[in-house]
Amino acid sequence: MKSRYDGYSFKLNENVIRTKVNFVNRYGVELCGDLYTPKNYEGMLSAIAVAGPFGAVKEQAAGLYADELAARGFAALAFDPSFIGESGGTVRNTASPDINTEDFCAAVDFFSVQDNIDPEKIGILGICGFGGMALNAACMDTRIKATVSSTMYDMTRIGAKGYFDADDDPEKRYLAKTEMCKQRTADFKNKSHIRAGGVADEIPDDAPFFVKDYYDYYKTERGYTERSLNSNEGWNVTGTFTFAGMPILSYSNEIRSAVLIVHGEKAHSCYMSRDAFADIIKDNPYSDNKKLLIIPNAVHTDLYDKKDKIPFDKIQEFYQRHLK
Repeated sequence: MKSRYDGYSFKLNENVIRTKVNFVNRYGVELCGDLYTPKNYEGMLSAIAVAGPFGAVKEQAAGLYADELAARGFAALAFDPSFIGESGGTVRNTASPDINTEDFCAAVDFFSVQDNIDPEKIGILGICGFGGMALNAACMDTRIKATVSSTMYDMTRIGAKGYFDADDDPEKRYLAKTEMCKQRTADFKNKSHIRAGGVADEIPDDAPFFVKDYYDYYKTERGYTERSLNSNEGWNVTGTFTFAGMPILSYSNEIRSAVLIVHGEKAHSCYMSRDAFADIIKDNPYSDNKKLLIIPNAVHTDLYDKKDKIPFDKIQEFYQRHLK
């Protein structure tokens, strides 16, 4: 299978220019992104860095969001996080709560020195697992003036407790960590890293709906791209090794900047956005600029690429209000 549009899962808007860019994060990893800008604009641009979903690449949902935001007058950078896609870092196909949070901050670094971008008007947007990373970046980076998370996953919550918190048990965590450590030893011995496999090529009829939902995006021409982990061989088995022991969002209720959390009503993952929003506004004196937006009848991957369900008008309004 090939991507529909020269390696991308979406068609570039005729009023948008896409330019390849590179920048380096605090750990020395060179990140690769696509910078989307309007063909015609005046003055300095507001800018938004976009990443996600978890296991996707910039040629998928992140690029689609960036393309749409650029068509609406923003500079938007869709980037591959560290260790995947065209970005650098070894070992490949691995993730880190710390480094992937830093990747957003590095994108802010990049924007802050561009001649055509106002450094006081920078926002970020994270999709799925990078929705959680975006919120985590907003906890720390005061240069970020507005953050959107869309169809958010808290990957450290999943890593520690499993889906729907069903594995929130010390014994289950211990056994899972023991198996992961065995794999680390085997990988070190063999000088290679075993891949976990992406979304399965065939889905049984009795699979949970969210598994079928992922298949419909990653394994069909709708969302497939050649570099995507989820569309192909997936993360390393040990790729999320630290996620069970390094929770993100510990200080989310200290975020002072604006936050918009968007999720589909029917998404299996909606509980994570509802809980994250509750934590963000709890005892937070800066809660007036925080909003939870639930999209009726939308499932998880609807907010990856279905423009009739992604609330781009609301997202545009949010950024225009807070990047001023």
